[in-house]
Amino acid sequence: MTPDLVPARLWQQAEGAGLAFGGLAIAGFASVGWPWWVWLLALLAPDLSMAGYLLGRRVGAVVYNLAHVYALPFLLMLLGVAAGETGCIAAGGLWLAHIGIDRALGYGLKLPEGFRHTHLGRIGHDSDS
Repeated sequence: MTPDLVPARLWQQAEGAGLAFGGLAIAGFASVGWPWWVWLLALLAPDLSMAGYLLGRRVGAVVYNLAHVYALPFLLMLLGVAAGETGCIAAGGLWLAHIGIDRALGYGLKLPEGFRHTHLGRIGHDSDS
């Protein structure tokens, strides 16, 4: 058996970086005229889903993952195009960029075992969560 030339994790991280750049470009092309701090808030908003962990590991993983799957920002952008709402297009682009940045940095979808257990492997240095 021959070893993989490039591990799957690196492919997923490269894919995330590409989607991050694409999401930022889409948000920029939407030209909504938001002040810089609204862009920053929209870019960071998906991490509010970490609050789901206040209800336990399993619920936290579901809530976090719902805010960190690629399909939902694409759906928001599509709805924005259909309705002619550039704000929805930009918000979807920034949401997509957030997820892409997370993936590029190695932060994946959460497993019910705990916040540090992801589909891309364990994150962090502590082994007790």
